[in-house]
Amino acid sequence: MSQRVLIVNADDFGRSPGVNKGVIQAHEHGVVTSATLMVRWPAAIEAAAYARRSSLSVGLHVDLGEWIYRDGEWQPRYEVLSEPSEDAVAEEIGRQLERFEALMGRPPTHLDSHQHVHRREPIRTALIEMALKLAVPLRHYTPYVRYRGDFYGQTAEGAPLPDAISVEKLINILKTLPPGYTELGCHPGEGEDLDSIYCGERAAELRVLCDPRVRVAIKAIGIELRSFLHLSKEQ
Repeated sequence: MSQRVLIVNADDFGRSPGVNKGVIQAHEHGVVTSATLMVRWPAAIEAAAYARRSSLSVGLHVDLGEWIYRDGEWQPRYEVLSEPSEDAVAEEIGRQLERFEALMGRPPTHLDSHQHVHRREPIRTALIEMALKLAVPLRHYTPYVRYRGDFYGQTAEGAPLPDAISVEKLINILKTLPPGYTELGCHPGEGEDLDSIYCGERAAELRVLCDPRVRVAIKAIGIELRSFLHLSKEQ
């Protein structure tokens, strides 16, 4: 495929009212085409209600916890499972899928996870099996969709990295996209109404995603914006 196709996916949809507002604004006035829903949070009800009446493609953002890098090691801010055994992980992921389908009235168009926890076992196998069963893309493991996670305002250890979420940085990312499908991860949000390691950066991301220069660059470079819903129909 010679055409460059970009899917801009907003993670954490449903995490808080402020995140919901940011995702919605980035979809309606910016370049976000898809989102992944965190179904365990109260604001997921509001997020799903919007998604059902909009063109936003919505997948499942599996939530098993959040960790912060402190004193040279990763420490939990919260954990969904006290003992993440293979059976416990499969059961929890199944519960979150059921909750997603109850909220949305349909299966997810794609899958990923909070802080990419599905890149290690036993979560990896469980989500690969779910993706195969649903016949939907799974971030990092669907070969025809590359993932770009470098539009992110922190280092791997959580240190501030504001230059990574500038208009210039995003346009540079766009210029380097190869032919085929690419998913660009992002985290837009309004306000600071959530307890998270990634909070103040969300408003900065939102401004960039809605900046007219980004859409102009997409057109000038010859990139086509699509969603995971379009992708599932084509595949």
